[in-house]
Amino acid sequence: MTEQQQMSDDGVLTRIGQATMLLHGGDREEARNRLGELWDQLGPDGDPLHRCTLAHYLADAQDDPDAELAWDLRALLAAEGPGGEGPARGYASVALRALHPSLHLNLAADYLKVRRPDAARDHLDRARAASHALDDDEYGDGVRAAIERLEVRLRSL
Repeated sequence: MTEQQQMSDDGVLTRIGQATMLLHGGDREEARNRLGELWDQLGPDGDPLHRCTLAHYLADAQDDPDAELAWDLRALLAAEGPGGEGPARGYASVALRALHPSLHLNLAADYLKVRRPDAARDHLDRARAASHALDDDEYGDGVRAAIERLEVRLRSL
């Protein structure tokens, strides 16, 4: 068994969840440290869903808007794979596709923070276009509502 397979079998998502609890509890530095260690352990060939999830939470743990943007870009890259062809099959592919609206929404918000409204509008358009992949549930409704809120903010610029 490779180290990569062992990482997956050892509960990567559980470890991400534990670090995320620290983040939501206000311990951003420890969450950043744990997520960063896990990122290093996964490496560039790690499971795309794990890499996407990790990069997303690492973005949330950043204090600097440029660092947040960089991690959200990594999350999107992990979800799309090299060249945008999609790195995963089966359930992971469906899960990653369902994350695209949120990933683009996060990038739109990041670009707004770094005062790049044209890039923000571009990613907001991509979020809206990808929103067809969302279910009609609480999560999907929340993402669609956030898209609308950000669109209102961008119109006022």
